[in-house]
Amino acid sequence: MPSVSGSKQFQQKCAAVLRPESRENNVLAQMKEEAGLVLGLGCERRTPAEEVIALAERALADAGASAGDLRLVASLDARAEEPAILAAAKHFSVPAVFYDAATLEAEASRLANPSKIVFAHTGCHGVAEGAALVGAGREAVLIVPKIVSAHATAALAGPAALRVEGCRQAAGVV
Repeated sequence: MPSVSGSKQFQQKCAAVLRPESRENNVLAQMKEEAGLVLGLGCERRTPAEEVIALAERALADAGASAGDLRLVASLDARAEEPAILAAAKHFSVPAVFYDAATLEAEASRLANPSKIVFAHTGCHGVAEGAALVGAGREAVLIVPKIVSAHATAALAGPAALRVEGCRQAAGVV
């Protein structure tokens, strides 16, 4: 996996919840370094790239993170050719990955904001949150649940260690 240096602010917020004397500290720090964050994105067709990128940057800001903390951008396979999502991945210099609706639907029980309307259109109850969780792995949690703009959604997922209460409060994600 790629190394993720990340922002100092993000590293400090997450380090604040770990005891330096704890043996877990090294393991959790290494996990964050290896895993990074996954940005889940959803959007309507032909959404302007600027809108998706601005929403993605807002999600990072909400987490107290930066582009360097991202490992990849993830979305529904029906959006694999969507210029705005591809532009966001390029903007953050990370790969874009796409998952089928059944794979995203397997995460429905872990979604903070499941939607029957989204399910009716896509076959899964959440694109941004589901894609972020799938991309970040089984042990991942939502760091920033779904946020929305006029035509897009975004969510961030990452290692559970980044979501312990102290880290969430420090990041302003309560």
